[in-house]
Amino acid sequence: MKKVLYLLIIFAVNVSFAQDYSTVIKSYLQQNRTQYSLQQQDISDISIASQAYSKSLKVQNVYVEQRHQGIKLFNSVSSFVIKDGAVINAKLSFTENAAAKVNGTTPSISAVGAISKAANWLGLENPSNLNLLETVSDNSYIFSNGNISLENIPVELVYQKMDETGALKLAWDLSIYLLDASHYYSVRIDAITGELLDTNDWVVSCNFEGSHSHSNSESLLFSNNKVDNSSLMLGDGSSYRVFALPLIAPNDGDDSIVSDPSDPIASPFGWHDWDGVAGPDFTDTKGNNVLSNEDRNGNNGNGGTADGGATLTFDFPYNLPQVPVNFLDGALTNLFYMNNMMHDILYHYGFDEANGNFQKNNYGNPGNGNDFVVADAQDGSGINNANFATPPDGSNPRMQMYLWNAPGKVLGTFLTVNNGPLAGAYYAADSNFAPPVPVSPITADLVVIEDNSGDPNDGCNTVTNGADLNGKIVVIKRGTCAYNVKTLAAQNEGAVAVIVVNDVPGDPLAMGGNGSGITIPAIMVYQSDGNALIASLLNGDTINATLKDDGSGNDPFQRDGDLDNVIIAHEYGHGISNRLTGGPSQAGCLQNEEQMGEGWSDYFGLVLTMKPGDSRNDYRGIGTYALGEGIAGRGLRTKFYNTDFAVNDFTYNSIKTQAVPHGVGSVWATMLWDLTWDLIDRYGFDPDIKHGTGGNNIALQLVMDGMKLQPCSPGFVDGRDAILEADQLLYGGANRCLIWRAFAKRGLGENATQGSTNSRSDGVENFDIPAGCELGVSDNDANENNFIIYPNPSNGELSIKSRVDVGEATISIFDINGRKVFNQTIELHQNATINASGLTSGIYLMQIEGAARTQTTKLIIN
Repeated sequence: MKKVLYLLIIFAVNVSFAQDYSTVIKSYLQQNRTQYSLQQQDISDISIASQAYSKSLKVQNVYVEQRHQGIKLFNSVSSFVIKDGAVINAKLSFTENAAAKVNGTTPSISAVGAISKAANWLGLENPSNLNLLETVSDNSYIFSNGNISLENIPVELVYQKMDETGALKLAWDLSIYLLDASHYYSVRIDAITGELLDTNDWVVSCNFEGSHSHSNSESLLFSNNKVDNSSLMLGDGSSYRVFALPLIAPNDGDDSIVSDPSDPIASPFGWHDWDGVAGPDFTDTKGNNVLSNEDRNGNNGNGGTADGGATLTFDFPYNLPQVPVNFLDGALTNLFYMNNMMHDILYHYGFDEANGNFQKNNYGNPGNGNDFVVADAQDGSGINNANFATPPDGSNPRMQMYLWNAPGKVLGTFLTVNNGPLAGAYYAADSNFAPPVPVSPITADLVVIEDNSGDPNDGCNTVTNGADLNGKIVVIKRGTCAYNVKTLAAQNEGAVAVIVVNDVPGDPLAMGGNGSGITIPAIMVYQSDGNALIASLLNGDTINATLKDDGSGNDPFQRDGDLDNVIIAHEYGHGISNRLTGGPSQAGCLQNEEQMGEGWSDYFGLVLTMKPGDSRNDYRGIGTYALGEGIAGRGLRTKFYNTDFAVNDFTYNSIKTQAVPHGVGSVWATMLWDLTWDLIDRYGFDPDIKHGTGGNNIALQLVMDGMKLQPCSPGFVDGRDAILEADQLLYGGANRCLIWRAFAKRGLGENATQGSTNSRSDGVENFDIPAGCELGVSDNDANENNFIIYPNPSNGELSIKSRVDVGEATISIFDINGRKVFNQTIELHQNATINASGLTSGIYLMQIEGAARTQTTKLIIN
């Protein structure tokens, strides 16, 4: 009864009658028509595709489509932000003078004919048993699957804009989900000629392509009154053995039992409900948010689930490493857990029913239901991959998680130091170009190579201590030249083996190269281990060592993507970004070349696996477990995620040479990662990912709301501006300068231009920040360092909130010429006031000094 009463309250609060904002939007467009270079007929026929209230922003996000004579222009989605009945921001995607660019209003080819044409263009069999199931409206229909699609086939008459000419061609828009689930094609067929005009794929794949700790800090941007869920969390007694967040995967820690993890706000009836009545409807890995089932034969059928029985106890052992099929129930459980956690966590950041989240039952809240995630574990239709298909709101997305090839050669204890203080076994990676480390041991003294280069121990120039290398195991720094070059140089001087020392933190690499003429083994060791060996040898110590294949360097077992939480978060993230960009009724707003979908997905995987004690200088990769790497591996991307330019030097220009879409996305994720750590530096880290008030929470909220505010088919500048707008709406612009600095550091400064978002190659990077955001000057009203000054702008009567008990403090105000125009000594404990009303209107710098702390803040006097 308690939970039922609680839900009645929630329903009462959330029930909102959808207001028609057409009049408000048309009035705005009419007033600004000249500014947007639109004709009267361009704005006279519009329709609201979807609208959703943003609880965090406290605004209505309304998404509008342009039409001509009742036929919409495909992907002409404009976003409007409405507050207090007025448009406060708009991102338009209108086509100017559309009436002059259309080629007709009457199709020559029928909707059924268009389906057949599409099947032919896609190389499919001709559809059979194709039946009309529903006439949605004039020229909008739903047909049966025709035995060519996993889902029914919607068909609607639209105009397709042609990039080359700008012409608007009458077309049938339809979608076909291939029977093997490998592609979910969104297709435009010319309604007059039957030609294929455009095709997008709603399936996004995750394939190959290329210690500063922070204490929890009180945030001045959040209420200190966190939600107390204890009275709401009745729980269903469920428990799950999983690799629980914030663990990345099995290479990050052990599995554990989590009990009653469902969130009472996001999943009020638990994770095993469908009907909205207390008590589970299912005892297996099926519920309102996700169906986790196996698909080992790859047929997308009704595969088996893991069953927890009447007590919902999903305690299935993993016993890693072993063959994945042996822990199938465990894989299903972890996949079910992670999908539900993604649902529940992101619900608190605005991915709720109204904004297109994935639920069977929306429990009376706005939005379309019947679209829980279908998550296929150990999918047999592919390997070394994962994907997520996102149709519009109301249709089920599908996540396919595959197995990954056995790593084969991995880190092993190939090196043993036999004497001295460094004695012991050392992990190393065998090379791919030299003979493998032999089973019969090679024992010899170690010696460091010397050459005549600037770095005399990297073996890249003429060897100068050749006589010392004969019969020895030679230690060489990784350096800049090819591995085979330095190995051959040591071999030519009589070396019996080579140890290469990594020059960056992280796992040693399986070195590649041309092995022609090389007859001795070569391994790579960790940077820290190798540097210790070099230091000892250069100190004159004698070190004897053995290289031997002890059997530890081979991993014959496939990796299961269902256990890699970062990959699961990444895939689920595609669903989030596709539903939030352009509104939940769209699914094609992230098909342009400069879109950042892969970046948001990487970011979700990174931010949801952060832990106390993490550092901005940590080496973070994506998919390290799936690739058989250690936790410090680089994973699937070409660079580590790291805020240090020496490790990751991506800037906006990098998208011109990075692969589409994963490389482009990794540049965007790098920028978001920098921003997140800058916010953590300011506000601290909060491990409470749902209700926390740390910089990580603020960053995630800005990213989520930015997706709601950006236009359809966004580029990097659009994404940056949307985050700035979100900060203004959420926090009054408190982080404006911090955000500018983070993006400007990576070339997305004030004067950066993105050109066409359909091209990654025409943007211009820029490192400028706006006036007033120079280094050393904090944001208005920001919690920079230790003090907040408010109001700002002000009439001179100022309040200061201090996060530390300073005691005696000196307040100095300087004009723009650097002259001190105000000086006062005060007692500053928690709050204090000063009166500087004698200052004339203008911009000043206010400096607070006390208790060995100094802060300078821009001050505006009205």
